[in-house]
Amino acid sequence: MQILGFNFTKISAEKFPDFKGKANAGINIDFSNVKKEKLDLIKDLETYKSDFKLNISYSDIETKDKKTNSKLGEIIFGGNILIGISKEDPKEVAKAFRSNEIPIKIKEFFLNFILTKCATKALDLEDQLHLPLHIPFPQVKLQEKKE
Repeated sequence: MQILGFNFTKISAEKFPDFKGKANAGINIDFSNVKKEKLDLIKDLETYKSDFKLNISYSDIETKDKKTNSKLGEIIFGGNILIGISKEDPKEVAKAFRSNEIPIKIKEFFLNFILTKCATKALDLEDQLHLPLHIPFPQVKLQEKKE
């Protein structure tokens, strides 16, 4: 299995007026519209395309009840990913794709790939909008030199 293409179709970032500086960030990724693609250039692979939506949502850190959490900001990435599956890959994988499902092992690979592609863009948007970072940033702790 290999990734043949990756495209963004939507990048959106918004900080709502109620934002006061502290918020929890939650990440959700959804896949939809899984379908077989015909590529004339690639003969030895079955190719499949899936749309994705990654949503980073910021909610009030002080609200204990998750049902009443007010949304304070949001970053959305939308796009699609194109993969090639070789004839040697297990038949269950191709069968799952044909039935519009993404197998768990491939879904894990997709999730990690999409997070890698989106994380740096999200960090830049968070910085520009003064939103808290959705992932912890490395920090340096200096210690005095002992003699």
